[in-house]
Amino acid sequence: MQILTFDNDLPADIPTSSLVAIDTETMGLNHVRDRLCLVQLTFDAKTVYLVKFNPDADYHAPNLSRLLEDDSITKIFHYARFDVLALSYYLEVTVNNVFCTKIASYLARTYTSRHGLKDLVKEYLGVEISKQSQTSDWGAPSLTDEQKTYAATDVIYLHALRAKLIEQLNREDRLYLAEECFDFLNTRVDLDMLGMGDIDVFQHSLGK
Repeated sequence: MQILTFDNDLPADIPTSSLVAIDTETMGLNHVRDRLCLVQLTFDAKTVYLVKFNPDADYHAPNLSRLLEDDSITKIFHYARFDVLALSYYLEVTVNNVFCTKIASYLARTYTSRHGLKDLVKEYLGVEISKQSQTSDWGAPSLTDEQKTYAATDVIYLHALRAKLIEQLNREDRLYLAEECFDFLNTRVDLDMLGMGDIDVFQHSLGK
């Protein structure tokens, strides 16, 4: 696996394909308080691109933004709701054509309550992955080798997981439900941006 690191944007000339796996790292879980620090991407699970944003970044990343908005490229995330929110908020883009392995897992793997990336990789691919660096300081001036490896690990399995989940969703006739959830994702992100993350607007009573 090759890991390439860039500051503030992707190069304009990287080879692309119709599928890209993407993840983000932030300073925390609050998109207003905790800035976007890293975006990791892979088109082939062999070369991983890390885009690092420093504290003074203006988040003007035209090449990355163009990729995210390109409707002809499927973006594979695990827990897309969080990543798309961070990308939308900081890069001011609409992330189009999304596949979320976490949503797909909830619909396909109803026999379990374990839908984390580590659980999916273990069940479908027979690989144990470490989440040890998940809560490290992603805003540091430079990334450690351990952080780079962790960031890469979060995307290199997503292509294979997508294929496995599509197969299972098709078997259970639930792929259409997953696709409708993916289509709703940007609306869910808009609600999160309004501060309505914990509110279910479909429930009978929202209370006071």
